Amino acid sequence: MKGKRLIISFLVLLALLLSACGSPVQTDTSTQHPVEALPSPESSQELMVIETAENLSSIAEEETEMRLRIGETEVSVRWEDNESFIALRELVADGPLTISMSMYGGFEQVGSIGKSLPRNDSQTTTQAGDIVLYSGNQIVIFYGSNSWSYSRLGKIIDRSATELAELLGNGNVEITFSLS
Repeated sequence: MKGKRLIISFLVLLALLLSACGSPVQTDTSTQHPVEALPSPESSQELMVIETAENLSSIAEEETEMRLRIGETEVSVRWEDNESFIALRELVADGPLTISMSMYGGFEQVGSIGKSLPRNDSQTTTQAGDIVLYSGNQIVIFYGSNSWSYSRLGKIIDRSATELAELLGNGNVEITFSLS
């Protein structure tokens, strides 16, 4: 995370330096031809630096994608873009986070994070595969449905409701969050 910020800061600084090195553009429109309206080489360099910074940012995010394993089974998750998820991801940046989960209500697994995270609670009717934060300090993974106020974290996208019930509905499990 710190390395990503350092790279982006460096590229922004480089873009600013390159823009300061450019030659002034003439603004006399009486003699200006359409060809002269094209971006200067300096502007093209600035655009290239900005595009490179955006590409590196995307690459850094992909390289540090958060992963979820339920027992020994890795699942694909579409993560939310909210404060709760960002805080969980920062917690996992220190190393993998393993949570002992317990079956509850015949439709979910619940486990304590051991720390409170920021909440983005909203009234939600969950579906199988939903991953939420409950009370700011508990992870819940659903293999059934429930309505309550939760902070959404993500959704398992590569398993059917039946597969999730088999994976989560036969006793307590351990889950592990990690960065790739």
